[in-house]
Amino acid sequence: MAGSEAAWQAANAGVQVVIHEMRPKVGTFAHQSGDLAEMVCSNSFRSDDDEQNAVGLLHWEMRAANGLIMAMADAHQLPAGGALAVDREAFAGAVTARLHAHPNVRIEAGEITALPDSGHWIVATGPLTSPSLGAAIAEATGTDRLAFFDAIAPIVYTESIDMSVAWEQSRYDKGDTQEEQRAYINCPMTKDQYEAFIDALLAAEKTEFHEGETATYFDGCLPIEVMAERGRETLRFGPMKPVGLTNAHDPQTKAYAVVQLRRDNALGTLYNIVGFQTKMKYGAQTSVFKMIPGLENASFARLGGIHRNTFLNSPTLLDDQMRLKSRPNLRFAGQVTGVEGYVESAAMGLLAGRLAAAEIQGRALESPSGTTATGALIHHITGGADAKTFQPMNVNFGLFPAVEGLKGGRRGRKDRYKAYTDRAKADFTNWLQDQEVTL
Repeated sequence: MAGSEAAWQAANAGVQVVIHEMRPKVGTFAHQSGDLAEMVCSNSFRSDDDEQNAVGLLHWEMRAANGLIMAMADAHQLPAGGALAVDREAFAGAVTARLHAHPNVRIEAGEITALPDSGHWIVATGPLTSPSLGAAIAEATGTDRLAFFDAIAPIVYTESIDMSVAWEQSRYDKGDTQEEQRAYINCPMTKDQYEAFIDALLAAEKTEFHEGETATYFDGCLPIEVMAERGRETLRFGPMKPVGLTNAHDPQTKAYAVVQLRRDNALGTLYNIVGFQTKMKYGAQTSVFKMIPGLENASFARLGGIHRNTFLNSPTLLDDQMRLKSRPNLRFAGQVTGVEGYVESAAMGLLAGRLAAAEIQGRALESPSGTTATGALIHHITGGADAKTFQPMNVNFGLFPAVEGLKGGRRGRKDRYKAYTDRAKADFTNWLQDQEVTL
């Protein structure tokens, strides 16, 4: 995501760009293809609300900056209520094709195993940095690699879902069209079914970490069994919450818990189980997930899994131009900088590409104001966060400076968020216009 967006932005500024991608020559545990920008954990870019949601605002900023990732996401969008979900294969294929076709871009397949000493480089290695490059990064930064574990949700063939039990509905019927309002498949559970499911989840055989391998989880992508270990009701108040849904087969009966599935491709032949990232072993997954009403005969296109992610302690290592302080010919972008999420990673690529192009062309370019979503993220990771407790971060309004004169608390939230987004859009627009004047 980040490397693709960085290349696109720099190339559009008139800079010749070479993308080094190790796949398909060198694969990873999670990737299935050699395409750029392949989505592995989910097919969702989360909320597309640019007035009341920080990630939706980030969508808006990237669209305003002619972002490739957002353009291809919009072109391959799937119904998902108020969220932006995409056909992941078509999306990655389109990103790859657009970059191949760009006259200023060349793509070279092959693994980079060491950090170059000269030239302008953006290191956007994504969530699965190869061991050799990871070791080179650790040596260059003088610190041990920081890491956390990330998990993947399973994908089910639509034809194997029992629609006499499940029904189509977005939570609270959200969406402007009937297709949007029916974007999710819902599987209801009674209290007894939920309790039996939790028992099986807790007892299932899990993937064990390698000896000496330690890391934390990112809270936004916890395996469901880890959530269940925190309390038997945790899932029922998280990904399995039953609110805003009415069983089309039995409207009078309120489900105790609901499992939702979201469309994963344009054909509608695949659905992923929302929020069901897992580290259960494959055999355990099939037996436990088939306890879900409507999925008793489910056939899985992909089972869940867990993988290690690498990220830098960016507040101590990167300057405000996203350069490694000790080796300023190297910029870092994407998840390796300590942002979490597809959109956040791509946004850091967008910024790194523009900053690199400006430096190569002898132009001065500062990061956007911290009042914008992009600026709030870059300011957080390059100085706003506490280096001692630095963890990967999603974009959120807690990273934004307050707007004076607005009411705090939940009652004032709607007006406050609208003020944040209005201010951000104006400031980001000014940032883009300043670059046009410079060019």
